[in-house]
Amino acid sequence: MTRGIYITANDRVMDQAIALLNSIRAYDSETPIILIPYDDKYQTVAARLEKDYGVQIYPDLAFIDRLSKNLQQIFGENFFARPNQFRKQACWFGPFDEFLYLDTDIVVFEKIIDCLNYLSDCDFLCCDYQHLGGITNVFTPAVIENQVFAQTDLQDLFNCGWWAAKKCLITEQDLSETFRECAAHPEYFDFSQKTSDQPIINYMILKLVKRRFNLVRRPGGAPGSWAGSRHFQRQGNQLIDGKIGQPLQYLHWAGIRIEPGCPYWDIWEHYRYLNEPKPETSPQIVESKNLGSNIKKMLKFFLQKM
Repeated sequence: MTRGIYITANDRVMDQAIALLNSIRAYDSETPIILIPYDDKYQTVAARLEKDYGVQIYPDLAFIDRLSKNLQQIFGENFFARPNQFRKQACWFGPFDEFLYLDTDIVVFEKIIDCLNYLSDCDFLCCDYQHLGGITNVFTPAVIENQVFAQTDLQDLFNCGWWAAKKCLITEQDLSETFRECAAHPEYFDFSQKTSDQPIINYMILKLVKRRFNLVRRPGGAPGSWAGSRHFQRQGNQLIDGKIGQPLQYLHWAGIRIEPGCPYWDIWEHYRYLNEPKPETSPQIVESKNLGSNIKKMLKFFLQKM
């Protein structure tokens, strides 16, 4: 059985990709990592990640392109704000029997691949508190009114920047049929903040995968992971969740622009320049996801809850 990590990136997120890979390799020098190109402009980042971290490119680029275009066309070419996010669905068909997918706006604080040990008792893993925010940015109240999902199902909503599963758990036919079903009921989904893959993939997992587990529900609880949470305490080059006294497994800047002055910038900067001199002037870091009212809502909610 093979295990590995998938990421998506292009040249535009070079700095984020380096920070992520520095953090992974700080705790794990062996786990194979495969890059799924986000678009056609990936050659520079691919070369850097291969040279410094042994990252390989997904072996069938034509398949990625065909898969993502087919899924996009079901809704129409102009429907999604960022249709290339669906390229990460190639994870289901890649070389790894068990895999972890990570967005590049993440750094990890442990040998993160060990989380896959939980797959001995389930088929799909997530590791976040997305469900505490309700259904916003995933579904609309129509899924409740039409009894599409039970309330217990909606407690399993997850952020699509960190998830793990088994190869071929989802087939191409599953993807196609799910997208067609979703396209027939756009009223079920909250795309108001320009999310693209998260509503559809949550729908698919809740519908098709029964043996799923959120690691924050493990015995003894689990730390938070969102960079919008202000209560994390720095301990060396890691963070501690003071609410439960546990070290973070990873930190995710979902919806937050990574730049000087952003939450936990010093942590990100540490991992970005872990193996090279830090420049006197920090480079401009690209925005990873849509800002605006989305981040304001998330901040308000988590500052109240955490």
